[in-house]
Amino acid sequence: MRGSHDLGGLEDLGPISPEQESSEPVFHADWEKRVFSLTLAVGFLGRWNLDQSRHARERQAPEDYLCHSYYENWWVGLKTLLLEKGLISKQELKTSKPDSGLADSGLSALQADDVGQILLRGGSVEMETEKYPKFSPGDRVRVREEVTPGHTRVPGYVRGKIGEIDRHHGAHVFADRNALGFREAEHLYSIRFPSRDIWGKNHQVGAAFTVRVDLWEPHLESV
Repeated sequence: MRGSHDLGGLEDLGPISPEQESSEPVFHADWEKRVFSLTLAVGFLGRWNLDQSRHARERQAPEDYLCHSYYENWWVGLKTLLLEKGLISKQELKTSKPDSGLADSGLSALQADDVGQILLRGGSVEMETEKYPKFSPGDRVRVREEVTPGHTRVPGYVRGKIGEIDRHHGAHVFADRNALGFREAEHLYSIRFPSRDIWGKNHQVGAAFTVRVDLWEPHLESV
């Protein structure tokens, strides 16, 4: 079953009217800036990782996820993690007043003067591993169809589809397991799919193109 966040490639969802990238603002309202800043600032406390943050947004009821805007989903995910990790209480969230019943977490906050340098530096997700890669560029592979009940970076529209290894990126943090709190290394590949093989008879004549998707080795099987 595909989650409410995994709608790519489906029909009958209405037209897409993207804004011109040259004129689209980074944020459409001031509250979006605050949600973005809060999410990054609290994330630096180290109580969860990026994939756990994504999974917290995905764990909403489908009707809520689809009704929310992009940064509304960020806000829901942040509140979920803050409550689950015991950083705030439900009463504190409701009243906006500090809860004296919460113990001091002992965590150090990100300082405003350090934000620019830290964001520019970023953080690598490459990892060392003794595992030998099973696939090489040119190999034909099939994307496994089984769907994890948790977080996954496999788009629904390529599950069960056959593609060709275009590039081996080396070993990286495996997002599916990282979302559960387990930092493990798996080999990551760029897979090339003909668009006709993905969408089949629904593909428009004369509109063939190539789709490239980065997937980890556990997502793939040999053809």
